[in-house]
Amino acid sequence: MKKYVSWNVNGLRAILAKDFLPFFKAQKADCFGVQEIKCQEGQVELELPGYYQSWSYAEKRGYAGTAIFSKEKPLQVLHGIGLEEVDKEGRICAAEFEDCWFISLYSINSQEGLARLGLREEWDAKLTAFLDELAKNKPVIVGGDFNVAHEAIDLAHPKENEGKTGYTEVERNDFSRLLASGFIDTFRYLYPNKTDVYTWWSYRERARLTNAGWRLDYFLVSDALKDKIQEATILDSVEGSDHAPITLTLS
Repeated sequence: MKKYVSWNVNGLRAILAKDFLPFFKAQKADCFGVQEIKCQEGQVELELPGYYQSWSYAEKRGYAGTAIFSKEKPLQVLHGIGLEEVDKEGRICAAEFEDCWFISLYSINSQEGLARLGLREEWDAKLTAFLDELAKNKPVIVGGDFNVAHEAIDLAHPKENEGKTGYTEVERNDFSRLLASGFIDTFRYLYPNKTDVYTWWSYRERARLTNAGWRLDYFLVSDALKDKIQEATILDSVEGSDHAPITLTLS
């Protein structure tokens, strides 16, 4: 069995002052991906015995960024998908291992007024092509914040949020195309009808108190790994960020 964890930590330095390290150690993950680290090289000294650290920093200080902590040393690490405007934000950290690619992903947000929706469409298209290319050689595991609720079951108030950031027809269709290209949403594969399970809650609306959330964080795997999916969980009781950690276990 191999265990994978992904967490949008909403600021690595902030969460290190909370309970991140005890949580990390308790998970005993083979690969642990983090997103929205909001730090630059040298700003965090992280002691993780037994783990290799791979980082994708944003050029802009205190913004975005991703990382992977892995028991196995990566053969190589990629830091972009070929879309320069977004690649400089450190939104992808892709590590190649002997038997698979593991990717920590932080998709761009379409922002208020859908100001970045056009760029989001470009990102989605490039991302699908990038993942498809990697999957030609070995299976791909992608964990992260995709910034989209795919179906009505994936957010608490779908009607009220129709057409809004993270729940536009464009974003949802792009996600459907990514899955159709050869990927599986592992949580929905195991729990197709499970309701009221989310990974993000707005701080502004104190939404976690009423579970008015969105499922924005996913573990996707190549179709080739379908029969190896053992468990996919959302650890919604773990606090410290506005996102919950998610896990994936493969045989």
